Amino acid sequence: MNPTWIGIIGIALMIAIFFSRMPVAYVMAIVGFLGFSHLTSFNAGLKLLSRDIYDVYSSYGLTIIPLFILMGQIAFNAGISRRLYDVAYKFLGRIRGGLAMATVCACTAFGAVCGSSPATAATMATVGLPEMKRYGYGDELAAGSVASGGGLGMLMPPSIVLIVYGILTQQSIGKLFIAGIIPALFITVWFILAVYVYCRLKTEQGPQGDKFTVKEMFLSLKNLWETLAVFVLVMGGLFAGFFTPTEAGAVGSFGVLLVAMVRRQLTWKGFVKSLYETLRTSCMVLLLIAGAVIFGHFLAVTRIPFGIATWVGGLDLPRWAVMAMIIFVYLIGGCFIDALALIMLTIPIFYPVVIQLGYDPIWFGVIIVLVTQMGVITPPVGINVYVVNGIAVGIPLEKIFKGIFPFLFALIIGTGFMVAFPQIIMFLPNIMK
Repeated sequence: MNPTWIGIIGIALMIAIFFSRMPVAYVMAIVGFLGFSHLTSFNAGLKLLSRDIYDVYSSYGLTIIPLFILMGQIAFNAGISRRLYDVAYKFLGRIRGGLAMATVCACTAFGAVCGSSPATAATMATVGLPEMKRYGYGDELAAGSVASGGGLGMLMPPSIVLIVYGILTQQSIGKLFIAGIIPALFITVWFILAVYVYCRLKTEQGPQGDKFTVKEMFLSLKNLWETLAVFVLVMGGLFAGFFTPTEAGAVGSFGVLLVAMVRRQLTWKGFVKSLYETLRTSCMVLLLIAGAVIFGHFLAVTRIPFGIATWVGGLDLPRWAVMAMIIFVYLIGGCFIDALALIMLTIPIFYPVVIQLGYDPIWFGVIIVLVTQMGVITPPVGINVYVVNGIAVGIPLEKIFKGIFPFLFALIIGTGFMVAFPQIIMFLPNIMK
């Protein structure tokens, strides 16, 4: 049988097995191994399986993943997230819907020391939801702001998704991190505007909070210094070229640990829990990468990626139309497949097309994260919605999904601006040149 048809059958089989709820990493690895073995030989398939898994787990470059995950876990268990929330509330709480705005800002700030969307959503659901419920916020706005704001953890550096994209495409992770800063802040502003408009239309969803004096607001900033210090240390060091992204992860983890020890807010139990969650999450991500690498090698021998690249490149369409088609695929795919898995599945196919069309790979990486960020809050997968639903006892799943729509519209508008004006993303990376 033609290798292309075998590749198509393999892709269809993989998607079908996804619906059995079998872990994505295993599905990609098994289908990739069987497909590669069929096209070459069983012995070649076994060699590919052992070599790819060994290469992933022994890769020095991939040590950046557990280091940044550890940084986020220590920050969570040391209570840094709660202090970020308190600062944001004192500045925005007096505005109608201000507590939801504060939640979005706290998500952005926590994303700067976390890098994981579900982790950010879980943290802010634990901290923010009880506070919003206490002040009489509606379930839709309260849960929707936490689930949507948690998605900012995918974009705000250090982003695990950007790290994986950089590894797969051999792009500078430092430049990807720098490129994510302005878009993350830009989307945060759009989320705040979404809360403001939504609370004007549905006043019962976001009542006004307490008022604080200017002195109280500025005194609260003292609780923000550790987050700013770690962020400036990590991103400033990367920007200036003082250390590599892997070294930045180590420095950031040590910095957060040092802050936690100075404040004496990290117990031994919390430290052990941080190590356990780091190990569990890191193994999951690395196994996903290994599965994607195996499946990618299977796709390579089918020559499907090259065929698609050649076909798209030969279309009599302007390059913006081709990019619109690619973005649409990610938008629809993000509704069904986890963001990290989707990127690892599709990058081998679409990345050559993007380069052939002359788009900047750093810009494309940020755009893809923005589009897949929509997937973490849209049904039927919507991982952040399920995370919040697991923590928010008594809030039905349909109310959370209903609450994300104002933020989804804001995300679509903000992404549209960055597609139309790529300099929003590329401003800081161009300075690094």
